Amino acid sequence: MANSGFQLLGYFLALGGWIGIISTTVLPQWKQSSYAGDAIIMAVGLYEGLWMSCASQSTGQVQCKIFDSLLSLDVHIQTCRALMVISVLMGFIAIIVSVVGMKCTKVGDNNPSTKSKIAISGGSLFLLSGVCTLVAVSWYATQVSYHFFDPSTPINARYEFGPALFVGWAAAILMMLGGSFLCCSCVNEERRGQQFYRQSQPSTAREADLLSETSFPD
Repeated sequence: MANSGFQLLGYFLALGGWIGIISTTVLPQWKQSSYAGDAIIMAVGLYEGLWMSCASQSTGQVQCKIFDSLLSLDVHIQTCRALMVISVLMGFIAIIVSVVGMKCTKVGDNNPSTKSKIAISGGSLFLLSGVCTLVAVSWYATQVSYHFFDPSTPINARYEFGPALFVGWAAAILMMLGGSFLCCSCVNEERRGQQFYRQSQPSTAREADLLSETSFPD
């Protein structure tokens, strides 16, 4: 029961991380206009994400514009797009695979070893999904930091980290934690099964010897 609860904890952590990854992918606040500087007074806040850029006015009105061209975007934006989409797809596949491999489900109960390996595969996919998200968010944050501290960048054209980056970091950590819990629980279960099998072998051999000794001749 404890092992099954550990798997459930890992699964729900990864599921929460997957929802966070989807939110990070669609949010436009990957970077936001900086208000650093003594003489900067801006009535419009600028935001930019992977798919669109937005302008928020002081009246509360928000206008967004989707990026028209894919090839004209910076390399890091195109790469982050691809990594986030791959992460969402791998997370979706991992959710389905993990449900099949978890002990609390009835699918594949007749073959516990295969069921455990399926659960490990699902946990590994969760881990890879989290790593992809972590690489994408960290790379984007590195680019924002580079342009912010670049002396050639005008003060009124600098950007800072947006809320979506922090959501992405948290989602990646949850996803990797959940995947690690799934993998560790299944690996420990397989080791216990192997130890039980090794311990049962000598007793079986002794029983066979006793049977041969007590056998009567024809």
